[in-house]
Amino acid sequence: MVKGRIHSLETMGLVDGPGIRFVVFMQGCGIRCAFCHNPDTWCKDKGTEYTPEELVNKIKRFKTYFNASGGGVTFSGGEPLLQPEFLLECLKLCKKEGIHTTLDTAGVGLGNYEEILEYVDLILFDVKETDPEKYKSLVGVPIDKSLEFLKVTQSMNKKMWIRHVVVPGYTDNKEDLMRIKNFVDGLNNIEKVELLPYHVLGVNKYEGLNIPYRLEGVPPLDKKWLKELEKEIFN
Repeated sequence: MVKGRIHSLETMGLVDGPGIRFVVFMQGCGIRCAFCHNPDTWCKDKGTEYTPEELVNKIKRFKTYFNASGGGVTFSGGEPLLQPEFLLECLKLCKKEGIHTTLDTAGVGLGNYEEILEYVDLILFDVKETDPEKYKSLVGVPIDKSLEFLKVTQSMNKKMWIRHVVVPGYTDNKEDLMRIKNFVDGLNNIEKVELLPYHVLGVNKYEGLNIPYRLEGVPPLDKKWLKELEKEIFN
């Protein structure tokens, strides 16, 4: 029987997709974003073990809230695509229950994307960077796998929201953001672009895990300034 490892569950999420969401933070991630605020999700062997049935039994208790708000379940991480068999079975069970499904991903997984995406209603795609050198510098791996996943989403014409974390001194100049805009403009079926401000809320986790924090000293991004920039470039 397939089992998966879950870092944590959020039962009334409001930011990871439409409506009220049950957010499943899956354990394990193969990239190392400099601005990651959940380094405790990286190790694939930690977290709590679930069967798909056990997890979906928890999720479906909230169907009343989903139906009233246009919400559903969001599989996030970590990187959910690193547990493809478990993810697929959970998605299938959710669709049998009539639950809207969202996948929050950077697209760096283990394959089987076509079958998985058949059961996904919406993708929250994390665009870390579009310049290959900057991507590798920020994320720690080449951009190729992310682009391979993106190619599959385009061939299947899946609905997507684009998310991009804006980091002071790294990805916050207009040239960077115009490059992101041009990249997004070349994609199909994009419903929304969200620029997310860099913050330092997860820095203490690095200390607890004895992991060096690569953006030490970088200040949080001003949210008001970012909203103005988002309106200027993307609206």
